[in-house]
Amino acid sequence: MGHGGNIIEELKVDHREVEAMFDKINALPLGDPRRREVADEFTIELVRHSVAEEMYLYPAVRERVAGGEAMADKELEDHSTVEGLLKKLEGMDVKRSEFDTLVAGIITEVTGHVADEENRLFPALAAACTPAQLDELGEKIRSAKDRAPTRPHPAAPSTPPMNKILAPGAGLVDRARDMLSGRGRS
Repeated sequence: MGHGGNIIEELKVDHREVEAMFDKINALPLGDPRRREVADEFTIELVRHSVAEEMYLYPAVRERVAGGEAMADKELEDHSTVEGLLKKLEGMDVKRSEFDTLVAGIITEVTGHVADEENRLFPALAAACTPAQLDELGEKIRSAKDRAPTRPHPAAPSTPPMNKILAPGAGLVDRARDMLSGRGRS
């Protein structure tokens, strides 16, 4: 959920929350049904986080950071890879060995992506924006996460303007499905 602060602070808190979920799933024995619940939790958070970044972070990087086009393109490729893995994981029985292989792959991909954002992209954005611009982007990110989908949609557009048009509708449908199924309420 929203944490407050500028875009970089907001996204770093998200990163720490997802890392904690990864620690939680890794602490559970293989085949434990609770692993499904934790996988659903990190899927929800990763999808919401990714959609918000695609709506506001990467366009800001493209617009304001020297070399931002290439940086944003690389991050979008990372998102695409993770979203494909999340889609395969969705609904998979925790007792299947593929479940654990996919979880390990997601953790590896996300960990590399987070390190790249925090070590390369965030400092470049901080240098290119005023504190007021970073705060405004933080507000936009929080708002986007509130309306974002909670399930992977690999075929959905990842760049404006179509992602800003379609994501809220997909988010509404996903949240309705989650409410009916109880997904994400652990």
